Amino acid sequence: QVQVVESGGGMVQPGGSLKLTCAVSGVTVSNSTMRWYRGPPRREREWVARITPAGEKFYTGRVLDRFTISRDNAKNTVYLQMNHLKAEDTAVYYCNTGSGASDYWGQGTQVTVSS
Repeated sequence: QVQVVESGGGMVQPGGSLKLTCAVSGVTVSNSTMRWYRGPPRREREWVARITPAGEKFYTGRVLDRFTISRDNAKNTVYLQMNHLKAEDTAVYYCNTGSGASDYWGQGTQVTVSS
């Protein structure tokens, strides 16, 4: 059984930082493309970043140079370091892996950027 659990969200002022964690079981993160998405609950989600099994990292232009995706193979965990946060980064952040019938999502973690 695959489980994906996000944590680390919260409220932060503009310009601040947060680090999100995605703890995974049932799938080996080093063998899988791991992705972060964000969006309001029950609405279309925006892709934010992904890391491939080879360690290649890709980002949407809206977070390039501010967010960093990484993974810890020993902990089977993926991270999203978010710096220089803006109000428009406010969303529920979701971790994802797989596709089609084997598409796995966590419950999301809320990030609120507000003064």
